[in-house]
Amino acid sequence: MKATLEVRAAMPAAGTWGLSWPLIVWLCTVVVLTAGQPGLVLRDADTYWHLAAGRWILAHGTVPTVDAFSHSMPGAPWTAFEWLSELVMVGVHRVAGWAGLVALAVACFGLVLSLLMRFLLARMEPVHALLFTGLAASMMLTHLLARPHVMAWVLLAVWMSALVNAAEARRAPPWWLPGVMLLWANMHGSFLLGLVLGYGLALDAVLAHPRGRRAAAARSWALFAALSTGAALLTPSGWGVLAHAIYIMRMEVALAVIAEWLSPDFQRGNPLEPWLLLVLALALCGRVRLPWLRLVLLLGLVHLALKHQRNVSMLGLVAPFLMATPFARHWYATQRRMRDAHALDRWFQALAAPARPKAIVVCVSVAALVAAASLLMRPPAPQAMVTPRAAIDAAQAAGAQGPVLNDYNFGGFLIHEGIPVFIDGRADMYGDAFVGKFIDALRVKERRQFLSLLDEYRFGWTLLTPGTPAIAVLDGLPGWRRVHADETAVVHVRVVAEVAR
Repeated sequence: MKATLEVRAAMPAAGTWGLSWPLIVWLCTVVVLTAGQPGLVLRDADTYWHLAAGRWILAHGTVPTVDAFSHSMPGAPWTAFEWLSELVMVGVHRVAGWAGLVALAVACFGLVLSLLMRFLLARMEPVHALLFTGLAASMMLTHLLARPHVMAWVLLAVWMSALVNAAEARRAPPWWLPGVMLLWANMHGSFLLGLVLGYGLALDAVLAHPRGRRAAAARSWALFAALSTGAALLTPSGWGVLAHAIYIMRMEVALAVIAEWLSPDFQRGNPLEPWLLLVLALALCGRVRLPWLRLVLLLGLVHLALKHQRNVSMLGLVAPFLMATPFARHWYATQRRMRDAHALDRWFQALAAPARPKAIVVCVSVAALVAAASLLMRPPAPQAMVTPRAAIDAAQAAGAQGPVLNDYNFGGFLIHEGIPVFIDGRADMYGDAFVGKFIDALRVKERRQFLSLLDEYRFGWTLLTPGTPAIAVLDGLPGWRRVHADETAVVHVRVVAEVAR
């Protein structure tokens, strides 16, 4: 079955103007997201501090090892493990502004989907490949942001495609894969997941060989594992990057309060639910049977997705690579084809061949023109909920001085504006104890604790989200005056004269 699909995929795409499904998927993704909702990827506060970190690296010619952005922990150790992505982001932003960051994120997302589509077309009919790709896209959209992890998705797709292709063809992994890991380890912390998946697939590949050939296979895959592990350590932090990734996963307080680290909310609808129901239905019907090592990897990804909603996107991307061949093998062996479905597949199959160079050039040009026109007509900007511009202007107009007590979601914008913060999205640097102290104080778990925090850090003003319990305390606190309030933020300023009286 697989060989038949590969032969048909290699045939010229007659009557299709040189187009292919992966190219069409990429084109539609870029056009729809840039013309439809370009601001979708600019809804996260961390985008701001990633840009600030990139600017700092360019200005100092080195990767920071200590904090340079907060007034609460100046000089504290900080592992900037996404430094390479931050350089890319700041470079794109300087050239093309926010529109450039939107285009970068959307183009990476479309590329990931096209890579997945090409992988699936070698194993199943186009209709099924489109369904798998669409389901993966819906799960990844939940975390599509202008942040380093979107660029890391591309590396993850390349990594999984190359490993699974090598394992299923019973050949050694490509020599260039450790180079992918080298880039990945300097771009995003998800490289640790890539290593775990690589180890699992290496063992799966070795066990798939006949007993007499396992020793030879083990040598090539063991070399790959060693080289990939060594490549992951070629970062400014060395061994520290592995320890830091593990440290983040072991945090308790921060992971229990930061939105993207919470469990998925199925009350409001979540693409993880239909995915789970579909996989459960296929399993109960006997339509898919995974080798036990792939099953373990898949269950591990499901566990991570149920524990932290940010991992739903990782499950959506990785699962098709693990499930495609077992699904196709059992489905086509037991499913009787309908005549209409067969005719539809033949029509779809015409687009399964690789796209021709001219078609690629035309589609890329069309996507670039549409994206540029859309982004120029409606220039994107980060959403107001993470951009308290009016509140900061009001604070400065009121003569706010000294350190600021800011909401977690406002830290990124403050850093971007050159204002030292109390806390921001780098929860790993602040640590569980600090984050817990901050959360308890703003929730006014104990009034005395909040007042003690105000005195300990000598705050001159506060920048908090409407509805924060601490706002009510500040409203009635002598020496503090509310100077601004809108849907985004509330500002209080310490009035020294009132304190003296």
